Amino acid sequence: MHILVTGGCGYIGTNLTNRLLDDGYQVTVVDLMWFGNYLENHENLIVIKSDIREIDQVPMKGIDSIIHLANIANDPTGDLNPKLTWEVNVLASMLLIEKAIKNGVKQFIYASSGSVYGVKDEPEVTEDLSLLPISDYNKTKMISERVFLSYRDKIILQIIRPATVCGYSPRMRLDLSVNILTKQAIQNNRITVFGGSQVRPNVHIEDLADAYIHFLNNPEIDGIYNVGFENLSILEIAELVRNHVPAEIVITESNDPRSYRVNSDKLLATGFAPKRTVEDAVREIIDSVHSGLLTEEDHFHNLRWMKKTLFAGTST
Repeated sequence: MHILVTGGCGYIGTNLTNRLLDDGYQVTVVDLMWFGNYLENHENLIVIKSDIREIDQVPMKGIDSIIHLANIANDPTGDLNPKLTWEVNVLASMLLIEKAIKNGVKQFIYASSGSVYGVKDEPEVTEDLSLLPISDYNKTKMISERVFLSYRDKIILQIIRPATVCGYSPRMRLDLSVNILTKQAIQNNRITVFGGSQVRPNVHIEDLADAYIHFLNNPEIDGIYNVGFENLSILEIAELVRNHVPAEIVITESNDPRSYRVNSDKLLATGFAPKRTVEDAVREIIDSVHSGLLTEEDHFHNLRWMKKTLFAGTST
């Protein structure tokens, strides 16, 4: 089975691609590699450096399924250049699924985001609740979902709404809550918490990879699914980190109002079960730092790296 993974060199994509290869799939990755390429050579892996907006450069011949991860990720980077964010996250996505259908691709798995829900007062957020995205990034995810749903009679469509991801990847991200709080504690013996009371759902990166493979192997499970298993406040995450790394917790004000608890019972009902926890992610990051595997790099911070490279010398 031949899988096309867009964004396969990214934080999630790197781990997912390696897992697919371990499971015996043939994988083609299309990625612009803004943040590098940490994939090792493999006989069943083709890596193409290309912008998904250049749809003619995206191969479809012989592709059975697509896992579409490529996007301008998270709110701050999405705000750097809204035009670019809409082009990549929405327009390129529409062209991708249209080309997939024309070429007989059977299955399309889309990485949306739990952030499409916005601020919610409900005790738990289920897939049937209204979407009230706040930022351009959130809005592009919502619009892309609607675009894809208009094609659901022509291709097997599975839309995944992941929670905030945590855990180690060779293409690390140190701008995600669990990861950055853990790294702060190790580096500074101090954790800065913005707000603290906001509750966010979390998912371990390997559980998320498992979820994508679960959908890949079960094409009959179509529709929209939350993927998040631990709803923790930012302060609770900081306290969990402090259980493993002695650190002072400093609380400051936050202008980010997002707070919600995700319910993933719909996914669990399909037979999927998570195997890892936020605490596992904290331990992994601590171990990777102490072993020298994880170091502080600018390109592990999406916003910092994009400002330094793509938008250097501009007013964005």
